[in-house]
Amino acid sequence: MKYTYITLVFALSIISCQAQKIEADKIKEHIRTLASDEYEGRNTGSEGEKKANAYIEKQFKAIQLLPKGEKGYDQPFAFKSGVHGTGTEGTAENIIGYIDNGAENTIIIGAHYDHLGLGNDGSSLDANPKGKIHNGADDNASGTAGVIELARYFQKNGKKEKNNFLFICFSGEELGLYGSKYFTEHPTIDLSKVTYMINMDMIGRLPESKNLSVSGVGTSPSWSTVLDKLSNDQLIVKTDSSGMGPSDHSSFYVKNIPALHFFTGSHNDYHKPSDDWDKINYKGEVEVLNA
Repeated sequence: MKYTYITLVFALSIISCQAQKIEADKIKEHIRTLASDEYEGRNTGSEGEKKANAYIEKQFKAIQLLPKGEKGYDQPFAFKSGVHGTGTEGTAENIIGYIDNGAENTIIIGAHYDHLGLGNDGSSLDANPKGKIHNGADDNASGTAGVIELARYFQKNGKKEKNNFLFICFSGEELGLYGSKYFTEHPTIDLSKVTYMINMDMIGRLPESKNLSVSGVGTSPSWSTVLDKLSNDQLIVKTDSSGMGPSDHSSFYVKNIPALHFFTGSHNDYHKPSDDWDKINYKGEVEVLNA
């Protein structure tokens, strides 16, 4: 795998230049839709998650991303329900779109779109979770909205970038990173040509401190220098070296792909039915996407 300081600085500086391009209203529209009761918490493989899948695919098509799954945008995979994989078997889908700039290397931008459904799988932190819709606005409709809007920016910015871009919305994260593990074992592009992976998981609650946590800095010798340049008056970047963690970037790190996880912090609504769209800091998420 080839990745250089210049490549990393160039790619991240492209994102940082889009400050006026990402719109809070579009982010709000996506999160309000994906975190509505109609989607019943987007439990892996559920009817609600299938509705979320259809919504995301509609966005990818409107943006004119190239399908890069195994069946159009979809990459189906098998899973077992329950946090320890002891439940029933089912099928879910990653959703994968691509921008082909004719470049040698590709940047992957991803987020999981599944959540806890009706709180029956044992991951909820609510005292009496079963039967309650866990809408997962921050976890992780926020990251999913980020993927959609970054895809829109890179497709519509009128530039031919020096990297290709692969946008992935993973399923099965809450049950144990099923979707990202499956993708890295069954990639639809050549992983040796991947420059790095950016994972956005819970980026919708930027606090008053303006702290953005970025983990995975130790996965490339260039990250520290690059990330030091991202702090500004609207965002204070706090870094951690580990490439491992309970989210989808870990699946790429174990394949020796530099990976970062963007995260605005935990809160009292984490893994509870109260993680709703009206608690999202939409302007704050725009700042994160500008990072």
